[in-house]
Amino acid sequence: MKINQFGVIETTFEQKINELTSIGFYDEKIQAAISKGSVPLLQALLEQAATSTAVTTKFDDYMVSEQQDLATFLATGQQVTVREFDALALQLLNFLESIDYTLADPEKAVAKIGLPLHNKPGEWDTDDVLNAWYDLLTTHTKGGLQLIDELVSHQYFKATNQSLFFNGKALATFDTNQLIKEVVYVETDLDTDDDGVKDLVRVDIIRPTTSQQVPTLFTASPYYQGTNDVQSDKKLHDVNVPLQRKVPNDLTYEDIAYQPAAPKKLTAHEQTGEATTATETFYPTSHVDLNNYFLSRGFAVAYSSGVGTRYSDGMQDTGSPEQVISMQAVVEWLAGNRTAFVDRKSGVTIKAHWSNGKVAMTGKSYLGTLATAVATTGVAGLETVISEAAISDYYQYYRDNGLVIAPGGFPGEDMDVLAELVYSRMQDAGDWHRTKTQWEQFQKQTVIDMDRTTGNYNTYWDARNYLKNVSNIKADIVMVHGLNDWNVKPRQVFRLYQKLQELDVVKKLYLHQGQHIYINNNRSLDFSDQMNLWLSYKLYDVENHAGEQLPDLTWQSNQAPETWETRQSWGTTTPTKISLANVQTPVSYTDKQTKLAYTSYSQDYNRWRSLMIDRDVHELDHSRVVFLQPKQKQDLLIDGEVSLQLRIKSSTNVGLVSAMLVDYGDASRLTTKPVPQGSQIDRGINWQPTPLVEFQQAKTTPNKMITIGHINMQNRENAWRVNDLRPDEYVDLTLTLQPTLYQLTAGHQLGIVIYGTDFEMTVRGNQKITYTIDTKHSQLLVPVVPSE
Repeated sequence: MKINQFGVIETTFEQKINELTSIGFYDEKIQAAISKGSVPLLQALLEQAATSTAVTTKFDDYMVSEQQDLATFLATGQQVTVREFDALALQLLNFLESIDYTLADPEKAVAKIGLPLHNKPGEWDTDDVLNAWYDLLTTHTKGGLQLIDELVSHQYFKATNQSLFFNGKALATFDTNQLIKEVVYVETDLDTDDDGVKDLVRVDIIRPTTSQQVPTLFTASPYYQGTNDVQSDKKLHDVNVPLQRKVPNDLTYEDIAYQPAAPKKLTAHEQTGEATTATETFYPTSHVDLNNYFLSRGFAVAYSSGVGTRYSDGMQDTGSPEQVISMQAVVEWLAGNRTAFVDRKSGVTIKAHWSNGKVAMTGKSYLGTLATAVATTGVAGLETVISEAAISDYYQYYRDNGLVIAPGGFPGEDMDVLAELVYSRMQDAGDWHRTKTQWEQFQKQTVIDMDRTTGNYNTYWDARNYLKNVSNIKADIVMVHGLNDWNVKPRQVFRLYQKLQELDVVKKLYLHQGQHIYINNNRSLDFSDQMNLWLSYKLYDVENHAGEQLPDLTWQSNQAPETWETRQSWGTTTPTKISLANVQTPVSYTDKQTKLAYTSYSQDYNRWRSLMIDRDVHELDHSRVVFLQPKQKQDLLIDGEVSLQLRIKSSTNVGLVSAMLVDYGDASRLTTKPVPQGSQIDRGINWQPTPLVEFQQAKTTPNKMITIGHINMQNRENAWRVNDLRPDEYVDLTLTLQPTLYQLTAGHQLGIVIYGTDFEMTVRGNQKITYTIDTKHSQLLVPVVPSE
């Protein structure tokens, strides 16, 4: 086992004493013990810790060596050394002897696991014991929490409903049995249902009962008020259709650039009075775990589904400027800059009197997408964003390089399908009856605007490209993304990360080996601790130097479990050119499958992909070309975007190119879905426990897809310009694959698989098309980090 803690800050001895005093570990009893020496001090600290049910005062249940239990050690009055303390610390942290450590050499286990414990040779004085105790409290247990959090979750404190910080992080001192749940309706400057009146959006708030003002974590989630799964599935588009020839054009970006419409004059809701308390409450639904963690630590949490959702006004329009503005309005109300009402009809307004005006936005996928999008408005009050697996450009989600592309695992989904899923107004019969006709017309227009026929970038998509507005961002940004996320693919965070380098804001990036997941309950990385450090700094103004303490880029190694490394950048490596002319030229492949094979692959695209990257398979040899590099003599780190420069021709006047970069070599690779570890992390005191998980090594496999890419041969210049394509006429194109950060192990081979139809992501025309590559004029560009 290995634990990586980046959220522990260095603290002066004086500050440690002050903090230990604040949490009851430096009182009169402790001070009296100090005068008697290091061993009595250690005993007094343990007795104080035992006021929590996590620590026992049966000192003979602890061992300090193979020959001596703790009770005997304390009775002898021997001096404390690092060996005895490490042995005791491992037990207090719930590690198991003979499994996680040995009493013969506890220091070895401490180093191997990565525990940030006090490490001074020789005999310890009382200052050493105090230093060591402080460091122990900031160290993670085997169960996933800092020891101080473990003590607190086992009733070390009585809830005070006042903020208390330790090592720069907020402690769980707020009683979650007393949380206030209230509803407000924020007035926007939108009229998405064209009734001439400003749209209202509902906001559900959960906040501590306290006399202090608190900051807010706001999650913008169109899913929050319910989803229409059956109706949405009925709208899935047929992907078993041919690739269409497109009429060539000479469009420039200026021809399709989005320009906001002039604002309409709208009627505001009448204001009849002002209340200090809300009149509506709600029954909590499924909430974001990271938000739950902060509720017990003195942060309010707000959820809103925005326009076009249950209990709100308007039409649902995936990723639109209007959807973003509706979420921006919620931030403005939380910051004290907008009007909200206690209900939809009375006209009684309410202010967020409990708010300190500071807001962070949190969430994964659609939730993180809207957090990113709201940040690009530059709205006041938004101090930071923690976006996980977020979209920064919707075209890159449902389209790519002139092709209709499905998110991994969701063939046939598109903007209208997602809108149907979250138009939760249809869940109330009366609201659905009033809006049904308008909604159906709205959806018809969406289908036209999103244009599945050509797959080109147009004004509709330009309006949903948040990268254009990155220069407006004033909030500091934390980004988290999986390098094996083929739903929201890595390019989404890569492009945002690149753009943010131009801005004077703090930007932190976490790259993990997972798919489309949260990492806040990961065992080997202290992500929740780090976000606690970050939000205590950003929203409570705690001087903990979080901006400097947290790494700029944290990367989970793909070679070894529980290994997280820090890096300075991503994607700045100069590509190395690899010729493809090591085979006969030209080489050809065809896209046509037998009827039986076509049906099989359409029904099971995972099997198709597995066969496609298997270098020994013969079933799909006619549909691909595989270029293999020699076995690596040493490890090779690929950092950024791999590009494939091809001279290629199609036997017809349409064509698409797909490619996968593959690691060939037997290895026990990490799972891309974390595995539960059999224990729960408590998010406060008996509050919202969540499973502790970890990426583990799976059984040995012969290969792994590193990254992937697709392009329409008619969009070889850009996504809006359509070029002609003539049968059997070579064209030059560059296909840039999804960015990666991947360590290829010595003895493995790097391979590139080139093919046409992708049964998971592209349309499946099963057209009789033969593609031919001129290998002499084709090459692979791989950004390889030079060996040290």
